[in-house]
Amino acid sequence: MVKLNKIYTRTGDGGKTKLGDGATVPKTSVRVEAYGTVDEANATLGTAVAAAGDDNPALRDLLVRIQNDLFDVGADLCVPRTGEEAEGSALRTTEAQVKALEDAIDHWNERLQPLTSFVLPGGTDLACALHVARTVARRAERGIAHLLEVEPDTTNPQALIYLNRLSDLLFVLARVANHDGADDVLWVPGANRGDT
Repeated sequence: MVKLNKIYTRTGDGGKTKLGDGATVPKTSVRVEAYGTVDEANATLGTAVAAAGDDNPALRDLLVRIQNDLFDVGADLCVPRTGEEAEGSALRTTEAQVKALEDAIDHWNERLQPLTSFVLPGGTDLACALHVARTVARRAERGIAHLLEVEPDTTNPQALIYLNRLSDLLFVLARVANHDGADDVLWVPGANRGDT
């Protein structure tokens, strides 16, 4: 159970922060950057939840569930894995969470027509919010990939897989939010080059 009595601690004023295991690291560390960007992705999903409103309860509820999962991912990344870690002793991103995203992708994508080009980000307010969340999720994914390169033994690879699936799901949901893709604007390569 988390209990926060005091919001500011001043411990980060010198450019350092503590990980979940108590280790002190620079705020610029690859690990802090990775879980910080996951937090940013979560905040952008909050905008999508607000845009979904009461008109899209199934989509809104899915996004809120994902927000909770993203806190799990952040907690996972905040506590480096150890070689002696007992199964279940730390909160880790799981294959089941990834599978839930894959199931959601399959469910929502079956109502969409196949694409013939890339989609320009835009459309409804909800679609725009989902596209922003998608791009931030991709950045979080790149941050976790970097963390796995530099700290492979202490980083859970399921966190990377989760973010990869999440960005795919957010793309599908953005199309759903554009009236099941009917209002998607497709990229026309070279359309404005002036040489046609």
